[in-house]
Amino acid sequence: MANFNFNKVILGGRLTADPELKTTPSGISVTSFTVAVNRNYRSKSGEEPQADFLNVTAWRQTAEFITRYFRKASSICVVGSIQTRSWTDQNGQKRFATEIVADEAFFVDAKSESPLAVQQAAAGYQAAAQAPSYVPDGYSGMGNSAGAGSYQNTTAPKFEDLSDDEELPF
Repeated sequence: MANFNFNKVILGGRLTADPELKTTPSGISVTSFTVAVNRNYRSKSGEEPQADFLNVTAWRQTAEFITRYFRKASSICVVGSIQTRSWTDQNGQKRFATEIVADEAFFVDAKSESPLAVQQAAAGYQAAAQAPSYVPDGYSGMGNSAGAGSYQNTTAPKFEDLSDDEELPF
């Protein structure tokens, strides 16, 4: 039998409070927050759907991104994994916690549903995320004379046009 281990979580919901950025003694950014996720069913009596309140922890750049662009009641999509931990409290009782460790976070709300400041900040973040951060010096065709990341004198690769009647070359 194959050894199959898979732990991936994708959840979407709303933050229950403003996330707060903290720093460990070694200088690593971290934030912990709770996401309210509605269950996908209604009870037979027609009452409002119930929600699960899931604890999420994010580290480093993901933590910085979340605390910068998300606020209480913001919709968020989190991708990560479930982790459990245990410890003994001050009274000698064994305690357990289960939480999601976020690897990625995404905007969910349409721009029209987000506050203007968040829209502007998100636009700047997305532009920076799409900008190239590295181009190898030896990469031909990129006109890299101004250094890595420069796209001056860029030329597109040349492809040979094939008619529909010709065979593919592979």
